[in-house]
Order: sequence, then structure tokens, then C-alpha cells
Amino acid sequence: MAASLKHLTLHNTQIPIVFEEGKYVPIVSIQLVFTNAGDLANTIDGEADMAAKLLNEGTATLGSIGFATKLDEKAVDIGAHVGRESFVIEVSALKSEFPYAVERLIELLKDPNYTQEALAQIKHQKLGWLMQKKSDFNHVAANALRATLFEGSALARPYKGTPESIEALTLEDLKSFIRTHLGYNNLIAVVGGDIDFEKASDYVTRIVKNLPKVEKRPLPTIEASNKRTTTLIDEETDQAYIFFGAPFYFSYNNKEQYKAKIAEYLLGGAGFGSRMMEEIRVKRGLTYGVYASLRRTKSVSYMSGYMQTKLSTQEEAKKLIQEVVATFVKEGITQKELDDTKQFLLGSEPLRTETLSQRLHRAYNDYYYERPLDFSKDQLKKIESVTLKEMNDFIQKHTELNDITFAIVTKKEGQ
Repeated sequence: MAASLKHLTLHNTQIPIVFEEGKYVPIVSIQLVFTNAGDLANTIDGEADMAAKLLNEGTATLGSIGFATKLDEKAVDIGAHVGRESFVIEVSALKSEFPYAVERLIELLKDPNYTQEALAQIKHQKLGWLMQKKSDFNHVAANALRATLFEGSALARPYKGTPESIEALTLEDLKSFIRTHLGYNNLIAVVGGDIDFEKASDYVTRIVKNLPKVEKRPLPTIEASNKRTTTLIDEETDQAYIFFGAPFYFSYNNKEQYKAKIAEYLLGGAGFGSRMMEEIRVKRGLTYGVYASLRRTKSVSYMSGYMQTKLSTQEEAKKLIQEVVATFVKEGITQKELDDTKQFLLGSEPLRTETLSQRLHRAYNDYYYERPLDFSKDQLKKIESVTLKEMNDFIQKHTELNDITFAIVTKKEGQ
């Protein structure tokens, strides 16, 4: 059975439910996805992520261990996490235990662990994570790229927090974030498993009755810089960590997503079938791997990529990245490349829809990005029929991909 879009009405508000019944395994899950409530909603760096971590600390009455013990008794999973644009709470359990699981989620929503002890615990964990990340040069380079590529925007900030911002967060900050961002009126429910819609609707209704109405905030619209800057970060390293990005003027709800998918695959997403890998690894042996993707979300659309190389070949690799993109945009792709890509994308499609969670995730994305739920099927037909001229017209139109910004962790004195 394919996923479908349904609604329930609460307080004169239509709450969308992405739903698919699947009886193969007696498991049920509900995801509560709160839109415009992820990392980009931070007023303090790391706030959204820390709010999710606080909800993972159980209830004030039982504490973290006591609440976790109750969940373990019935093999129930309840967890919260954030992305850039959304805040997610998920509950899952065996069908026989799902009523119990829903009661525990309601218990959590009514009595979060808003205690100084819980706050101190998640701060300790987060500060340890941030300390580890100081020596993760992929992380350092990625942060530096965002700071330059999206200068002046929410995306440029260290959205998972800094030691200073985490130390400064108060319990009231996190309570306020949860109270003002997790509401029934910015909610998309995603329900799947061995359950019919009537029962699913009943569970969702019982859960969301415990949520407030919140102010619906617009997502920021962010554009990548076209200034072609290079930032060098001096570290004690034997490798150069090269991260790069550029604008990609393409809307998340554009009906030509299939063209962007083919272009992305051939530029840097296909592993050994991509231009990046062919020119930089196969022909010149400058790296074990180089990748590039065309990211398309509601808030931002841009190209991003990364690779590692020796310090001595850093400049050559950087120049090659620019040349590969420039050639790709100017000349487009070949008929063989298009034919091979079609064969892979069409042939591997069943692997992307073989599980219930994959189908629900795809259906949720279609709804979130304002597309019909059969959008993927339509895109596959268009992949099959797209011509070389149509693809090259599309690629050659996006000259902004040439405006590449680099952030490189390197050992400066080795230059």
C-alpha cells in the first residue's frame, strides 16, 4: 500500500498526516515533525539541539533513568532530534505495546525533565562533543565554509553551539524554545506500520491535545555567496581538508528536480562515475574520494562538496575542482553519461522504496516540499524520457556553479 496524505481537525486547524499501513511487521511508529523549529530557529547557538536533548532526559517525576526503565520494560523507543528546518519527536513500539508507548509520550510532553540536574547533564555531554570536534578537521572546514558561504545569515552561525553559547543557556531558554516552537499548528504527523488510519488518527489526536498553539514563523531565505573567496585555517595537519560551495539558483519545488538529480549524480554524486572522481582521483590520484551535491531545501539551494589531499597538492586539487565545474557547466554531459545515469537511477529505484520507512520519508518530503505524493513516479518517467539537449540546456544555464567559495584546513607554513 502506498503512502497517502490525510488530515485531522483540532481547534479549527487542519493537521496533515502522512500515513501508510504496513502489516508485514507488527510495529507502529509516529513521528511528530514541527516545521520551522530546527537549527535555523535558534536565537542562541545550539538552542534547538539542546532542547531536543533535554526532551531525551525523561520526565521531571521519574528522571532520565526512571523514564528510560519504563520504556525498556515494553521495548518502547521515544526520542527527539533536530535538523536545520524541523524538530522531530518519534515514538515506536510493537503494535501490542503501542497504546502504552503513546501514554509514555503524553507523560513526557506533560512533565519534561525541566531540572537543573538534567540541564547540567546535557551541557556536560555537549561540551565534551564540542571539544572533540575541535580536532575533527572535516567539521572545522565545514563550519568555516558555511561562515563564508552564508555570511550574515542563520546558516553561517555555529548552529550546534559553541562552548560559550552552551554554557550560557538556561533552563528557561530551553523551556521557552519548546513552548514556542512545538505546537499543533506547525505539526506534520508521519504515521506508519501495522495500524489503520482510524486508530492512527485517534493516537495523533490524543498526543497533539497536549501541544500549544505557537506563532508560525517563516523560514529564512538564504542565498549562497558568489564572491569566490578562499579561507585558509591553520592547523597541525598532514592533509588539506578542502570544502567548497557555490550558489545553485533552483527552487525546492521546481518540477525539474529530475534534471538536478541527473546533474548532481554526474558532477559529484556518482562515486567513480562522477566527473569529480574521474578527473581528481582516477586520472591524477590526488585523493581517495571527492564528492559534490546540489542541496535543495526550503531555506537554501547550493552546491557543496569536499575532499582531502596532501598539503603539497592542495592548490592543484583546488584548481581542478574549479576546472571540473567550469567544463561541466560549459560543455554539459555526453550521451553515454546520460544513458548510464538513466540506467542506474531507474534500475536502483526499487532499493529506495523497499521499506516502509523509506516510503514514508519520501511521502513526507513530497508533502513538505509542496509536491504531489506521486511526484517521484512522475520524475522517474521524466528521467527516462529526458534528452541530451534538454539536460545540457539545463546544466549550461547554471553558470553560478562556477562561483566557488573554498574553506581549507591546512598547515599554512607548508604552503
